[in-house]
Amino acid sequence: MSNSKITETLKVLGVKSENAGTHSGSDQYSKGEKITSTSPVDGSTIGSVTATTAEEYQTAVSNAEKAFLQWRSLPAPQRGEIVRQFGDKLRENKEALGRLVSFEMGKSLQEGYGEVQEMIDICDFAVGLSRQLYGLTIKSERPQHHMQEQWHPLGIVGIISAFNFPVAVWAWNTAIAWVCGDVCIWKPSEKTPLTGVACQNIITAVLQENNMPTAVSTLINGDRHVGELMTQDDKVRLVSATGSIRMGKQVAQTVGARLGKTILELGGNNALIVTPDADLNMTLVGAVFGAVGTAGQRCTSTRRLIVHDSIYDKVKDTLINAYKQLKIGDPLDESNHVGPVIDRDAVNNYQAALKKAVEEGGKIIVEGGVLEGAGYESGCYVKPAVVEAENSFEIVQEETFAPILYLIKYTGDVNDALDLQNGVKQGLSSAIMTNNMREAHTFLSETGSDCGIANVNIGTSGAEIGGAFGGEKETGGGRESGSDAWKAYMRRQTNTLNYSTEIPLAQGIKFKI
Repeated sequence: MSNSKITETLKVLGVKSENAGTHSGSDQYSKGEKITSTSPVDGSTIGSVTATTAEEYQTAVSNAEKAFLQWRSLPAPQRGEIVRQFGDKLRENKEALGRLVSFEMGKSLQEGYGEVQEMIDICDFAVGLSRQLYGLTIKSERPQHHMQEQWHPLGIVGIISAFNFPVAVWAWNTAIAWVCGDVCIWKPSEKTPLTGVACQNIITAVLQENNMPTAVSTLINGDRHVGELMTQDDKVRLVSATGSIRMGKQVAQTVGARLGKTILELGGNNALIVTPDADLNMTLVGAVFGAVGTAGQRCTSTRRLIVHDSIYDKVKDTLINAYKQLKIGDPLDESNHVGPVIDRDAVNNYQAALKKAVEEGGKIIVEGGVLEGAGYESGCYVKPAVVEAENSFEIVQEETFAPILYLIKYTGDVNDALDLQNGVKQGLSSAIMTNNMREAHTFLSETGSDCGIANVNIGTSGAEIGGAFGGEKETGGGRESGSDAWKAYMRRQTNTLNYSTEIPLAQGIKFKI
């Protein structure tokens, strides 16, 4: 993106060259350390934010507590109306925000637009949900007693998001939390802070237009130390954290120690099973996009391709030919398939993973490597690689956030493939390519995939907001977005109302005075 284009994009979104560390409608600058946002596209500096200080954080929490008292009293459909307006503002700013996402994170322009569309979609979902926060009526064992179950807002929800989806995952959480009556404090990734500022500017304007306290949505910036301010704070009733398994375990321990609630969306080591009855044309599209989309930096990226030995060579040859056609370069050029990884650390992890795979006995069939020269000045462009490997390799058991696909052979039936797929610590997304009804149903059965997401004849990547998103095992067990994931953002309350003239006790107990 040209300097003039990025300058215009930032202007449209109200993002300055230097931005406050804590923002809930105020332009006061933080006294914290400066965090520079550098684009992996061309290595240029986009802008900077200042890290939130401990003192500023305490002020933000105090403001959020006050905002909660007003926000929770607003009827849920009215909260939904404000979220609807936020969705409309996102529609107006879709192109600019999508471009900023693409430039700051490095994903393709179409994926940048798609991420903003996810935000719009979850707003639409939340608006409908605001009229469907239902409870239950339960039959009482006592005469003339009415039992019911209802749901109330939690309070302050803390959101820690990752660089790979710098805005969508925040929206998944916050749109639902808002209609539930919660207020939110968001710490975006320090690798993509400017998209956070842009989103905060948009929601701040909406809240001001509705005469609502801007602390309904608060942005804080910084590294893990700032995140720890939230995880240690018993005023933050729920912490929703997206990131690595290592980070998630630390969040779970800290929040759990104070008996707080968490939603954890952690690592994925996702497999796509290809059976002899698969449509190989569909398989190719699903496998390649799953492996190289977002430069392999989606939590749902396809890491392992588990192929039956009877079609293994055919799939292998087709895959090699498809990878030869991939175009790597500026993600804002829509003719390119693959953009950069996020930074030099990601490049180093990519190189180390390929080295370890070979040391463990793997065979590279599509060569990787770091690209250099014109157009690759940032040093963050790498070639998508394919490695023949065994599922038992230590490196295959790990998640490498880079475009590396492990090609694994299986023999026997679908249950043998499932043993390989399930034979890792992570349990986020999974998929099978087959036209065999028995294989498909086995995959989806209680003895099939152990992941939170299980797809048939589509890839592992690209979840819709209507379904609850999340995974099992070391993926954390959390659920966000659709279905009844809203319940995580509320507290359950059981009520019993006696409209008789006596007080009969439960279980037939007699008590007289």
